[in-house]
Amino acid sequence: MKSIGFLSFGHWTPSSQSQTRSASDALLQSIDLAVAAEELGADGAYFRVHHFARQLASPFPLLAAVGARTSRIEIGTAVIDMRYENPLYMAEDAGAADLIAGGRLQLGISRGSPEQVVDGWRYFGYQPAEGQTDAEMGRRHAEVFLDLLRGESFAQPNPRPMFPNPPGLLRLEPYSEGLRERIWWGAGSNATAVWAAKLGMNLQSSTLKNDETGEAFHLQQAAQIRAYRAAWKEAGHAREPRVSVSRSIFALVDDRDRAYFGHEGQGEDQVGFIDDRTRAIFGRSYAAEPDVLIEQLRKDEAIAEADTLLLTVPNQLGVVYNAHVIESILTHVAPALGWR
Repeated sequence: MKSIGFLSFGHWTPSSQSQTRSASDALLQSIDLAVAAEELGADGAYFRVHHFARQLASPFPLLAAVGARTSRIEIGTAVIDMRYENPLYMAEDAGAADLIAGGRLQLGISRGSPEQVVDGWRYFGYQPAEGQTDAEMGRRHAEVFLDLLRGESFAQPNPRPMFPNPPGLLRLEPYSEGLRERIWWGAGSNATAVWAAKLGMNLQSSTLKNDETGEAFHLQQAAQIRAYRAAWKEAGHAREPRVSVSRSIFALVDDRDRAYFGHEGQGEDQVGFIDDRTRAIFGRSYAAEPDVLIEQLRKDEAIAEADTLLLTVPNQLGVVYNAHVIESILTHVAPALGWR
């Protein structure tokens, strides 16, 4: 069995070829797709966060709205760039969204990815400490955020408060019990996956990672997951961790699918540079008739290692078509692979 959800980047563009032409469209359609996915029996609705882009950005209003409109489906991010985040304000927002959703929040966080602007986090008022990189700053923000989610009191109360305080030091409110165990780290390397395991975060491994061995993407990703699980076991955490991978997977079951994705054919991994120093490998897309697709996916070792699969959706094709994409996987592919 696998948990199967969708992952939307929430792209929008004022083009006649797009069904998502504004930021309003992207947000409202994201809510509608989450509702549709829940009705279809999917397990998760996840959203990517990008700043300075025509995509989804500030996640918590969206997560809270999805939480209010649904009752069962997990609601999450993949991922929030922690270089941009005030951990204290984020802990309040996350606690509120999780309480609205009834404890269904699954927050994916990370040090971030290549941006639309140069050092965008500086515009948000953040700057690495002397001798620190922006990636280290992001991980430090994450550590503070994790500590706050433990719900421990730390702030000295005002001796003359406007409203009565409970005794002792104060913590941030609202506090949501259990959210600390539902934080995921989006790891781009084996080392950061091991670091996440030591801190007790679940693991999100995307459709790209640092090219560390030159092997096929799914083999490198599977090795990353195994390294993460080994580090988790060594750390002695009491619970079992969760691991997700993201894939673009399209079952070609009608003429729309073939028109949109029939050209994908036998996709291959791609190699490129996400910055001046980091060579990355990007995983292939899958698009084929269901019987062919099933056999291709059987060979993906990283999917086999993971307990959660996030299907990246082409959100600009509209809610109805994306619900069809999700339903096709749930109906024609997942049962044959033992995911359902």
